[in-house]
Amino acid sequence: MPAESWNATSDEPPRKKPRRWRDKFREAFRGVKRGVRGQSSFSVHFFFAVVALTAAAALECDYREWCIVLGCVGMVFTAELFNSAIETLFRGLEQEARDRVYGCLDIAAGAVLVAGLTSAAIGSIIFGRKILILFHVV
Repeated sequence: MPAESWNATSDEPPRKKPRRWRDKFREAFRGVKRGVRGQSSFSVHFFFAVVALTAAAALECDYREWCIVLGCVGMVFTAELFNSAIETLFRGLEQEARDRVYGCLDIAAGAVLVAGLTSAAIGSIIFGRKILILFHVV
């Protein structure tokens, strides 16, 4: 930062120029791209997301069920992106720091597991009910 931008008589540090919204969105999409490319788990989550969305369409889910299914897909993808971010930070640490924060990786992976299992349970309820109705069991 240039020295002339600092006002020594003021208690406030110099302000950064605000970023434009399109720059923020570009950075966010770049982050999603990096997260997806950096994790092989995303292919598994993406496959099950396609299965869930196809089932929702085939079973003619109403708008509430669509919202719930899309929310579950988003929850799993979000958990996986946070997990990817933590893994990326972890890879940049020195070995001594890695030894101290290794449990963070397990916690992040656990969050992905909880999100996935919760989504599977919700999907089982929604799609199971639809299938039972389709076969006139309910």
